[in-house]
Amino acid sequence: MGLKVYNTLSRKKELFEPAEPGHVKMYVCGITAYDRCHIGHARSAVVFDAIVRYLLFKGYNVIFVRNFTDIDDKIIKRASEEGISSKELSEREIGHFYEDMTNLKVLKATFEPRATEHIADIIRLIETLIARGYAYAAGGDVYFSVRRFSSYGALSGRDVEELVSGARVAVGEQKDDPLDFALWKAAKPAEPSWDSPWGHGRPGWHIECSAMGMKYLGPTFDIHGGGLDLIFPHHENERAQSEAATGQTFVKYWIHNGFVTIRGEKMSKSLGNFITIKDILKRHNSEALRLFLLSKQYRGPLDYSEEALGEMETALERCYRAIVEAGKVASRPVKKACQREDVQAAESIKTLEALPGQFGQAMDDDFNTAQAIGFMFEAVRALNRLCQAAGKRPCASYSDGLKSGIKTILSIGRILGVLEDDPVQYVRSRDLDGLSALGLTEDEVLDAIIQRTEARARKDWAAADSIRQRLDGQGVALKDTPEGTVWAVKSSAVLP
Repeated sequence: MGLKVYNTLSRKKELFEPAEPGHVKMYVCGITAYDRCHIGHARSAVVFDAIVRYLLFKGYNVIFVRNFTDIDDKIIKRASEEGISSKELSEREIGHFYEDMTNLKVLKATFEPRATEHIADIIRLIETLIARGYAYAAGGDVYFSVRRFSSYGALSGRDVEELVSGARVAVGEQKDDPLDFALWKAAKPAEPSWDSPWGHGRPGWHIECSAMGMKYLGPTFDIHGGGLDLIFPHHENERAQSEAATGQTFVKYWIHNGFVTIRGEKMSKSLGNFITIKDILKRHNSEALRLFLLSKQYRGPLDYSEEALGEMETALERCYRAIVEAGKVASRPVKKACQREDVQAAESIKTLEALPGQFGQAMDDDFNTAQAIGFMFEAVRALNRLCQAAGKRPCASYSDGLKSGIKTILSIGRILGVLEDDPVQYVRSRDLDGLSALGLTEDEVLDAIIQRTEARARKDWAAADSIRQRLDGQGVALKDTPEGTVWAVKSSAVLP
């Protein structure tokens, strides 16, 4: 069937066929660097990171561009409030962005350009638009003539005539038409500015992405992504000015992710529901946050709650524990052949073998990570069932099934950007955190296990049972395995 993606421009799913077979050129709008990244930024970053990872998995050579807007009205205002330069502010927040993305395991883009480093490219593009009759200078500003671009509004589904009623001309603007938007803004006192054919000034917001996108990807590229809020006016204006300048299709597939809501309301500072990535990761594992952000179809809304994120943290822990347990069972001495066919084991092996195909089918349907995660979780449950069937001494086919299942689940996890930590270390860390929450140390538990082992050796079953019961009452369960007695914190013991 092949990969199908939903194209915002056509408003339907289309077969993905990059302009150059085997190669994908992709641009995603990055942050305006004036504040810490919030969970809305996290969703966009993780969604497109998963898309890049899947395209790479399918064998495409991906050139991925993600920009930084490092000069903007918000940046200038915030810098003035803090008494620092716009450059200092943007550098600081770009540093925070990289810190957050590293913690979220988001891959770096191929190119990560900044607007202020491409002023010459922006000026050249504006000059081209003026020469082609799509832009005009007025009082040191330069504007794009919206009505000159006949298909303006096609991306956002807006009618030009309907836009007129809401259009306004701000004080000091010398537009020919209220719909026209700024490509270049004349310098204001104490603001950063650059020399240009129209005097000192700075670029408008929209023109920077066109200039940087075409510099690194050419006049036409395959995917342009961003949040739904960017469709209008940002991406609508990008498309108009880019195609006006080149006469070519700017982007083949426009992809937009939905909003993150908090209890059904759009996130905003005025409502007090603005949550930064930094604050979330103080309380939750980054892979759990990734799973949560990918747990719904990317185009729809995603409602944030501590409860939902906690559920993903629990699910992630189950995955890691299943992998660790399966590894232990698979490493035990094996029998040459199974004495009888175990239906549960056979079905579990089939489920594990089916995972790659099911995962690919889900992701090929417009990057359906929600369904893909469901298939991965079902495979983890199958891995647990196979462990139970294998018992203390698995037969060769079960052992091989466990090893293959582990490898498959981990490879699928990597495409989603999860299960990348060392499973044994992850489980151990969670166990130690659990003990700490119970007010216990590992040494105390290990001492108790030694005492119980000694009691069993001298056949003092009452003493051995007493030790087990005491630990159980404290929230720690013991399990006797071929490798020895192991302990685990009972999940019910640490739940709030």
